[in-house]
Amino acid sequence: MSKVNKLREALASKDFVKVIAGINNFDLNKVKDVVIAANKGNASAVDIAARQDIIELAQSLTDLPIFVSSVDPQELRMAADCGADVLEIGNFDKLYHDGLRISAKEVINITEQTIALVGNDVFLSVTVPGHIDISEQIQLAQDLEALGVDLIQTEGAAIANVQSAGARGLLETAQISIANTIELVKNVEIPVMTASGISTITAPLAFAAGASGIGVGSCVNKLNSTIEMIATVKSIVDAIKVEKAEIHTRN
Repeated sequence: MSKVNKLREALASKDFVKVIAGINNFDLNKVKDVVIAANKGNASAVDIAARQDIIELAQSLTDLPIFVSSVDPQELRMAADCGADVLEIGNFDKLYHDGLRISAKEVINITEQTIALVGNDVFLSVTVPGHIDISEQIQLAQDLEALGVDLIQTEGAAIANVQSAGARGLLETAQISIANTIELVKNVEIPVMTASGISTITAPLAFAAGASGIGVGSCVNKLNSTIEMIATVKSIVDAIKVEKAEIHTRN
């Protein structure tokens, strides 16, 4: 089975876990640790920045599907030429960190340009900006689906008003992305992935909201050692398995 078919199968079974190294993470040692953690932690895929040496490093370390993230269609074309399994328009954290916001129109423009460069045969994932109004998010998701996009990703941590520590703080961080997931799942037929602020505690909630998969980033890539990263990925994957088993038992 091809890597993309395995990806589709994991999304269909609603236990897909993507580990995100970061759109602006060009530290080869850190990226290496994240890829190893995704691989050994039994994740479904890894998401890396759009640079050829980073793509080649990831390919040398894992057989997992490799997402390459960028907001630049030319970078995404390069990634496709380098053999990326999935092109991701999103992981907008760098933009937000720089005080910028991306609009629905800009997302559509980037998507159209990317498709014009690489065609419709490459698996394409697009993030719906979490800061825009939910009605605009729904319209954008439907427009992306009409363009032939394969996967929608939600976000929201960048605008979350987190005031608490511990588990409550983790819930506050993830609540917008999970709420956006609920709305988008009801309005598109393609899979929806919940990302941005997702952790071991909130991952099962994302799937309960209807997500076909989750993307986890900072809860893994900001840890200080590969061992910690592997343990965190495993804990997230295991938490999802436990939740699915409990749902199956109840039904």
